[in-house]
Amino acid sequence: MFKKVQKLPELAEELNISIDTLRRDINLLDKQGKIKKIYGGIKLVESEFAESPMDARMVGHLEEKRMIAQKCSEYINDGDCIYLDSGSTTYQIAKYIKNKKNLTVITNSIPVVNELMNSAVELIIIGGKVRLNEQSVIAYDYLFNFSELNILKAFICASGITLEKGISDYNLEEAQTRKKIIDLSKDVYVAADHTKFGKDVTIGIASLDKIGYIITDRNIDRSFLQKFKTKRTSLIIAE
Repeated sequence: MFKKVQKLPELAEELNISIDTLRRDINLLDKQGKIKKIYGGIKLVESEFAESPMDARMVGHLEEKRMIAQKCSEYINDGDCIYLDSGSTTYQIAKYIKNKKNLTVITNSIPVVNELMNSAVELIIIGGKVRLNEQSVIAYDYLFNFSELNILKAFICASGITLEKGISDYNLEEAQTRKKIIDLSKDVYVAADHTKFGKDVTIGIASLDKIGYIITDRNIDRSFLQKFKTKRTSLIIAE
């Protein structure tokens, strides 16, 4: 089983910052009620009713997200044109694709742009309003011509996944961007850890018949494995 508690040395190494900087950030997040400090590490405080801020999600279920991201990268080939959604899991994907050849990445995620900025990957960032809490760009048709995009594979995040309603999220404008990308993309992958299953949150994004693949971690409730056999969506477990 993956660890639910993140240790400080592991986080400092993953985030490429010093222990002193990490401790300052942790103290701030603790005061804001976004994390809980425990002996030797931290634990994410999760809300059942609202989206956790991006900075808190970046350190929650980190090992699972890294495994999911690595599995996603196996489906990305040289020469692909892909979309990387805003989210803590899709951000991890960026770390595994820097050495792909002739790869084009379209994204609305500022952390993804920062991660790939000095790589050989060709970057296209969609235009719109910056959503500060999510560190993403909310797109508008009059600022970005979606119809011109030719996306082979889209990697989408979601806050909720159910068999009945499909994937969902908390923010309407974010959901609208995802709907457009899903409609334009040849293959759609949802990258989501096990905590997202069984939840149907505020805004519906797409039913499962529009999703080709869901890549998740091995801590998923095993009852979902059997249930997904009745759906066209392939459930892939990152081991």
